[in-house]
Amino acid sequence: MKLPSNDRARWLAQHVVPHERSIRSWLGRRTHDLDIDDIIQEMYARLAAMDDVEGVRNPRQYAAQTAISIALNLARHARVVPMIPLGDFEDFRLVSLEPSPEHALNAQEELRALERSLQELPGLCRTAFLLRRVEGLSQKEVAERLGISVKTVEKYMAKSVRFLLQIYGRGGSGGALVSKEGSGEDISGKDLVKLLK
Repeated sequence: MKLPSNDRARWLAQHVVPHERSIRSWLGRRTHDLDIDDIIQEMYARLAAMDDVEGVRNPRQYAAQTAISIALNLARHARVVPMIPLGDFEDFRLVSLEPSPEHALNAQEELRALERSLQELPGLCRTAFLLRRVEGLSQKEVAERLGISVKTVEKYMAKSVRFLLQIYGRGGSGGALVSKEGSGEDISGKDLVKLLK
């Protein structure tokens, strides 16, 4: 690792070190499973490695934001589920990782019911919804493809969500109950909105 220049060391000592205690305190109140010493060390390493500090108008805020960014990245990485080698599954004595025929049939029926429900939407509204949620296009891309405004795409999406909430989110009888993946639980209105975002 490249050592910071004397000028950079002086800048850190003058503008960041006096605020280290408050940054540590703030992190301590908000990060419970992370090593604050590691975060602070990484903060100093990043600040020392900067090409230029002339543009830093508020060193305290800049250092704090750097520490927060590091903490968020560490928290994000901590939530990543480790990959288990396929051979380890043999220990669980699983017969098959495939869904049961009953579950597969139920899922197919639910998808057909959803497809029938979507057919009740006006054509352009349904097309915009499918392009956005099934094909994953952005609102701008949907608008360009359909030759309509982004605002109209937003209206179509809102109309589609309201329609689906009426049928599935509030226990309506307009179609089969859509369940969460494999759990058998009905999707609530809030869950459906999260899925559609």
